[in-house]
Amino acid sequence: MRIICLSLCLMFVLTGCAQETYHFATVNGEELHLDVYTPEVEAEKYPVLIWMHGGGFAVGSRDNDPDVRFMKAAQEQGYLAVSVSYRLLRKDKETGFGCDCPSSEKEHVFREAAKDFWKGVQYVYDHAEEWNIDTNSIIVGGSSAGAEGVMNAIYLKDWVYEDHASAEFKSVDAIPIAGVLSLAGAVVDQRYITSDSAIPGLFYHGVKDQLVPYATAPHHYCSPDRLGYIWLDGAYSVHEKLQAFGASSILVSYPDARHEISGVPFDELDELFHWMDQLFIKKANIHATYEKK
Repeated sequence: MRIICLSLCLMFVLTGCAQETYHFATVNGEELHLDVYTPEVEAEKYPVLIWMHGGGFAVGSRDNDPDVRFMKAAQEQGYLAVSVSYRLLRKDKETGFGCDCPSSEKEHVFREAAKDFWKGVQYVYDHAEEWNIDTNSIIVGGSSAGAEGVMNAIYLKDWVYEDHASAEFKSVDAIPIAGVLSLAGAVVDQRYITSDSAIPGLFYHGVKDQLVPYATAPHHYCSPDRLGYIWLDGAYSVHEKLQAFGASSILVSYPDARHEISGVPFDELDELFHWMDQLFIKKANIHATYEKK
């Protein structure tokens, strides 16, 4: 259902309104929405970038200023850009999402965020013909908590949906994903990645990230005696796993950086979109690691 057109447009002849908001699901009484940014230049088919914002599963929104700016940049590059909302299950929780949040609750949050994201992806996929989407070029991505939600959704789909016989699992399993863009993300356990789920990836991560591990380490580097002690596999570990399966992957690492790499690299967007085009649109066979200052 269309909710509202959020901007007045001067391009009605070409594509109608440049940005529109849709209600895509209601989960446990909470309405979830997504914003669609349509390119100004008409095309027979658009590649699509479906984006999930960060915020530690406690704060943030799909219309954060940096996320909107990134969506508009993707829109200008010819992508139909989609920013999705999801339930912030750690909002106003005393234990937050750090070392005082029990590991079982962390796993629950990861699973539910991934399921919310898949609902958004399903909605976009169901409107592919109406929105002129190239279903061979469905790209998904996220920042920080959003990247964790996306990476678990795509790479750990079998873990997210424990009931593989469910209609929901079968439905999302049929959606072709061309690639994953992650800014400081991780998965719960890279051992769940299979040859079928080894989707090409473009990963940005700070080697000294103190919250989401760059390789394999405890989330937030919690000590074993803390309730929130849970191991995660970050960009490096997932990148290596994809290599083992022969899947294309680019890891952009920052040796001296921490979690600030979860922010959109606006000064490197030309390069980012070039790699997205090579990996996800042209399906180039690339496996590379780049170090940046």
